[in-house]
Amino acid sequence: MKIKKSFLIIIYLIINSLTGYCQANSDFFSRLQALNNNGFVFYNIDGIEITSQISDKEFSKKNILKKYKLFSIKESDLINSDSLIKQNNYVVKKQVEEVEGIKEYLNYYFIENSEKKIVAITFAQTKKNDHNFEREFIALILENKIPENVFSNMQIDSINFAGRKIALGKSCNWMGVNNVQCSSYGQMNWSVHKTFEDAILSTTSQADKTKANKKAKLVSETNVPVVFEGQEIEAKKTIYDFTGVSGLLTGMTGSKTLIIFYVSAPVRQNFVSCVMSFWTNDNIRPSGLPGLLEEVMTLKK
Repeated sequence: MKIKKSFLIIIYLIINSLTGYCQANSDFFSRLQALNNNGFVFYNIDGIEITSQISDKEFSKKNILKKYKLFSIKESDLINSDSLIKQNNYVVKKQVEEVEGIKEYLNYYFIENSEKKIVAITFAQTKKNDHNFEREFIALILENKIPENVFSNMQIDSINFAGRKIALGKSCNWMGVNNVQCSSYGQMNWSVHKTFEDAILSTTSQADKTKANKKAKLVSETNVPVVFEGQEIEAKKTIYDFTGVSGLLTGMTGSKTLIIFYVSAPVRQNFVSCVMSFWTNDNIRPSGLPGLLEEVMTLKK
């Protein structure tokens, strides 16, 4: 009887751990979105921007430096490796401050895959890197365990907005992962987060970066009541004046005034950070918003 009881306990623990693992991965993949653009794969999860590329070059310092010149990496940078990653690898860690007071953490991994080729994986974020997360994500990439359903089509007909499918017209284009721009109908970028604190950090960082832009003048900054994906919350609304600024963006729109909304909110068992913007000469509807923004938010009167 004791043997049977012990056996049942072991079986229960195995099933319970597998259930927990599957649930954890289900939650993880519900926050992950990706784009594959001609062999360059871009990911977004928890506000972390991740890229990966498999090179046709054999794994060596010489080939890494030659292939990835845009990373501004020197041979002297290729000295450290992560012993917890079983494949041969080099890790380069950088910390940049393009905007005063806002640090960005960049980790570059160059890994030898099973075919002896270089796999380059980068992580960029405004919070300190979680190395355990990075190792787990790298393993998913190397073992081809990222499901196809997290990938969006490069030709947009619809988007997966934090678990809800939104149909869009043909005038929309990807500007990045979870970053869509629709001509005359606005633009928005978003991330799905595990915690509310992460979502707030993401929108705050983006707001601070925009405010630090010397080319734009902040006209006003207010908190306004909105309904975002069914949640009544406050959004930060900012208005920027680009008068005197010449460039591709202002030249294409013809407008000099940009309105931006910053939102952090609970959405469908996760948390979302979202930045929505439009020019004052876009097709603004009676609601006070252009079509793209109307899909996820309404202004309370």
